[in-house]
Amino acid sequence: MQIPQGWHHRFDDESLMLGRKLSSPTRITDLSASPESDGVHLSGRVDQNFPEVNLWPDSANGWDFDTSCSCSAGPYCAHAAALLFRASKPNVLSRLQRGLSATPPPPQPAPPQPAPQSSHPPEDPAPPHFHLTLREEPARSRPAQLLLQSLKVQKRDTWLIARPTVTYGQCTLPLAKIPSETDTPRDRPAEFRALELLQQSGLTNLTTNPSYRFLLSLEKDHDPLQSTAGVWFPDPHHSLPPARFWPWFRATCLPQLERAGWSVEVDPAFGHHLIDLEAASFETELQPIPGGWFTLSVGIDLAGEKLDLLPILLKLLDSQIFEELRGLRDSDLHLIYLPEKLGGGALKVPAGRLRHLLHHLSALTFPPEAQGLPALSGPDAAALAENGLFPVSEPPELKKLRATLHLEPLPFRQPDQLHASLRPYQEEGVRWLQSLAQKELNGILADDMGLGKTLQTLTHLLMVRDQNPGRNLPSLIVAPTSVVPNWLAEIQKFTPSLKPLFLQGPQRRRLFSEIGKADLILTSYALLNRDLDELTKHQFHSIILDEAQQIKNPSAQVTKAACQLNSQSRICLSGTPVENNLGELWSLMNFLMPGYLGSMEKFRERYQKPIEQLQDQDCAKALRKRLSPLILRRTKDSVAKDLPPKTILTHSIDLSSRQRDLYETVRATMDKRIRQAIAAQGLEQSQFAILGALLKLRQICCHPRLVKNKVRETPAQQADPASSAKLVYLFELLDTLFAEKRRVLLFSQFTSMLEIIESELVARSIDYLLLTGTSQNRGDLVKEYQDSQIPIFLISLKAGGTGLNLTAADTVIHYDPWWNPAAENQATDRAYRIGQTNPVFVHKLICTGTVEERINQLQLKKGALSENILEGAMKTAPSPEELLTLLAPEE
Repeated sequence: MQIPQGWHHRFDDESLMLGRKLSSPTRITDLSASPESDGVHLSGRVDQNFPEVNLWPDSANGWDFDTSCSCSAGPYCAHAAALLFRASKPNVLSRLQRGLSATPPPPQPAPPQPAPQSSHPPEDPAPPHFHLTLREEPARSRPAQLLLQSLKVQKRDTWLIARPTVTYGQCTLPLAKIPSETDTPRDRPAEFRALELLQQSGLTNLTTNPSYRFLLSLEKDHDPLQSTAGVWFPDPHHSLPPARFWPWFRATCLPQLERAGWSVEVDPAFGHHLIDLEAASFETELQPIPGGWFTLSVGIDLAGEKLDLLPILLKLLDSQIFEELRGLRDSDLHLIYLPEKLGGGALKVPAGRLRHLLHHLSALTFPPEAQGLPALSGPDAAALAENGLFPVSEPPELKKLRATLHLEPLPFRQPDQLHASLRPYQEEGVRWLQSLAQKELNGILADDMGLGKTLQTLTHLLMVRDQNPGRNLPSLIVAPTSVVPNWLAEIQKFTPSLKPLFLQGPQRRRLFSEIGKADLILTSYALLNRDLDELTKHQFHSIILDEAQQIKNPSAQVTKAACQLNSQSRICLSGTPVENNLGELWSLMNFLMPGYLGSMEKFRERYQKPIEQLQDQDCAKALRKRLSPLILRRTKDSVAKDLPPKTILTHSIDLSSRQRDLYETVRATMDKRIRQAIAAQGLEQSQFAILGALLKLRQICCHPRLVKNKVRETPAQQADPASSAKLVYLFELLDTLFAEKRRVLLFSQFTSMLEIIESELVARSIDYLLLTGTSQNRGDLVKEYQDSQIPIFLISLKAGGTGLNLTAADTVIHYDPWWNPAAENQATDRAYRIGQTNPVFVHKLICTGTVEERINQLQLKKGALSENILEGAMKTAPSPEELLTLLAPEE
């Protein structure tokens, strides 16, 4: 006697689980085996039930079996499973075999016999053929109604089912776990393998599910081929609901059954059709709507009706679709389920093709729907028509736009009333601004500091006025308070025919009535929100935001105020449109073209996180391509022939022994406190504590006196520059520079450090100028430095990083490094800009083995990322993890 291998496959999971619990010696009694004429009879008592198992030799598969039981569950119940679990144990099986008086030998091949003259079928079964039919049937029987009620199906007059059958010659039988009685010899192992294949595909049957098996007793239909016992339906525990199960089953499981030799028939009325998206024909329409946008629809034929595919694809973009596709090969099929209101079913598309579609669609941005359809900006519509993603029927408006976008720049003719000679790259910038205005687009002029963005903009505005004589609207220029006077001076110098109106001070309200009579209105970001009610009464031709990074925070009041202004054209001027993260770029673009980069949340999901955290180069390339028509960026390197050379020198300075001891003491103390804070609050919540610790270390590198209440010095020590190795090194460097007749701009983030340097300059009788945030006479200081021979100008980085023209200097010293290299570059550009005729030398003072050295390394890392998007414009702030590494001890 042998217990068949894989016997448990004939039992459902619930019966197996319960049977295992019932198989203990205390639950099973009277277990015995007795020989039969064709095998072995196994019986026993399980609690109050009497299961039996008949085993017989099978020439093809070793031993086969069937079961019966006195319980109401019928064959293959938990009690029969318990009997087999118990009998399968080696010691029990050995005892049962010893109790058998004889075990029949395996069957021997019978000698050839003449074919019997009988109408009975032969003893050996004909090869089975399996067939599956999918159809919609009336659900009139009592078992079907109760089943649908249990499954919480709303519609119960019909149901979608699968009917599997097995055919032996001319005899066709339903395929079920409890086989119907027949005289036809059957291949039971093949049938059980077929049943197992159905169950693996997610189908279930009343005979395989104990929860519904009782319904069989209510069956009145005696036709086995029409009985509810032969119906298979989606397993309620399957991960997919029925509306998605059937398309998935048709796409995935039917091909598997066919490969296994099954024949499959799907009734045309069954529904849940599969549409091969690769072979489908698209009908794409772009229609113009006011504001330069185009509505988009992508139609495919669905059973004679047009289906707009675009909303379905856009909804996929809002899901985790890229995560799902990441593990698939290009040839693997992916299903896009259709809404039930469209008849259900699914679109069948290779994963590679779907990735391609969604990748291009994700690069487009759809603002809130217009006229019930998704809308595209003009450049996006033109790009869609060009890239061949969908065949597009172009309206005349789109053809005109595409032709405009591909126009070669017209020859530049300098306005007669422009009092300046533009360099070639500046002429190109004016043509670009003119082209934007012609195409009703807005953009960012993102030239490096010092390349003449103000002059290019004024030239453009002068040409706008001359092109529309007699019907001009004023243009509004918004700039930082310290920069507005520069604009007024540039207007008077280069475009004196433009009439400016300068809004400043408490008396400015008297000038509001003159706004419509001026060509240019000058105001500051500080006054923008205060005067918003008055400014929004006017329609401007252009709104120019200088140093546009001032609106980098989309939730700031100044940003919201700027977005409420009314104009035909908008331009941002900024050498650093992104200072800390890509979200700042979104804020500028949202002012220029609302909706072009989608919502802030979508932008973070589609671009910011993949680029900044995952270093996704494909995503960075897509964003760069999307922004390239709307951003003009030229670096000083690209126009090097118009500027003298710039040399950057990094000076490594060793701390004095006293500084080194102090530095390491503070570092170790702060490192311990920070780690305790991280353990208590987490890394993100400890970021301000980390920055505070780093501030102290940076101050020690500059001068120990900057660390308040931490260092006690005698008056003699305070007056001794030798207490700071960097200060000593600075004045050794300055002695050399002054001997060479060089003129110096010295930048520091710490005004207290500038005060220490100032006192040392006074002690050495060296003339100087000082500019900090408290200085009221910026223009006078700049003019004095430009017109005199004062050798050094001390400037705080925050107060003097923008809006200053100091080309009289040929040397820049950065006393202490900053996280953001863009801020340092802006400061350097006070001297290295158009108008500079001398080579410029930039000196960076870095204390070795300190946080300054690591900041310098971090600048290089961030600079590499910045080149990826805006070729130098993007500089990101350090992450909490990077800040923490700055506190680590030197190796």
